[in-house]
Amino acid sequence: MIYFDNAATGGRKPSQVLSAVSSAIQLCANPGRSGHKLSLSCANLVQDCRRALNDFFGGFGFDRVIFTKNCTEALNIALFGVLKKGDHVVASCMEHNSVLRPLEALKNAGVITYDICPLQGDPQNGNANLSATDIAKLIKPNTRLVAVTSAANVTGTVPDLVAIRKILPKHTLFLCDGAQGGGHLQLKMKEIGIDLLALAGHKGLLGIQGSGALLFSDRVDPSPVLYGGTGSLSISLDMPDFYPDRLESGTLCFPAIVSLLEGVRYLTLHAKQTQSRLLMLSAYFLNGLCGLGTYTPYSKPNSCGIATFAHSSLPSEWLADVLSTRYDIAVRGGLHCAPLMHRALGTEEDGLVRVSFSHFNSEREIDVLLSALQEISAM
Repeated sequence: MIYFDNAATGGRKPSQVLSAVSSAIQLCANPGRSGHKLSLSCANLVQDCRRALNDFFGGFGFDRVIFTKNCTEALNIALFGVLKKGDHVVASCMEHNSVLRPLEALKNAGVITYDICPLQGDPQNGNANLSATDIAKLIKPNTRLVAVTSAANVTGTVPDLVAIRKILPKHTLFLCDGAQGGGHLQLKMKEIGIDLLALAGHKGLLGIQGSGALLFSDRVDPSPVLYGGTGSLSISLDMPDFYPDRLESGTLCFPAIVSLLEGVRYLTLHAKQTQSRLLMLSAYFLNGLCGLGTYTPYSKPNSCGIATFAHSSLPSEWLADVLSTRYDIAVRGGLHCAPLMHRALGTEEDGLVRVSFSHFNSEREIDVLLSALQEISAM
């Protein structure tokens, strides 16, 4: 199969990631739960991963790197663990349901209120984006947090995070969903002013499924949303008051963490090449798509490697199914768990076909996809 669904999960991994996972599965101990040599060795690798993530994203210290099983869990900790009664939140219409559903749950529980910032510009060809001015108009005296994605999972559009942070009041926290931008964009927390960065380890960071992280600044003290054993202060029935233990209950997924460690090490050496490769591949595909005539692109070339489009008459999920069953090509149709983004694009009824590349993909594979799309249009 030709795999073009990397925005959902990375299809191929560097060899060092696979080797690390294989070794961890063959023999590992529970990090932080025992004092024997193997447990301590595993704990050291976990700490190495914290440090690597903190360095890669310009964070606020390795103790403020929390491991999660995915980006959704990280976002839930960021929202449920930070927001309090009476808080107001501003989010964008680009957000994934991993942000929108927690906000809706908190609103329905009477904890918060929130407003959604619309898009500006022509939605076709990737020319619609967020305006920092529009976000500023929604700020209220009790706005505790602003949530903006690093890159839209539907189109690959990248908001101007620096401009958005600059218009926010100093006391307002800035949450960034890094599910799509992590590993693909320069998301330096201190430089940009990001207070909470949620990450999916299994996409651009090249780890395996089950890996994720939340990084947060020294302006934030999230409360636990999960309670249990931490291996520290076991005499107490309360959660520890220090990080990372306060937010990490239960056994960590060690194989996923070492995969993330090796993924970050790989990107530390190759990030510029992978980003330029994805920019080139998305441009190559979109240029070819424009020559087919019956398809409308909703993306512009981007270093997240995401390209979405619609056929003039065929539903996106039907197209994705045909590409899979007849041509053995994996893409994703539908609404991509981002209903407000599709509403803003005017594609809520039929959705879009999303093609998402890895730097491991080739132009030859893209040519096969373009040929398939041309045949489908001629049916």
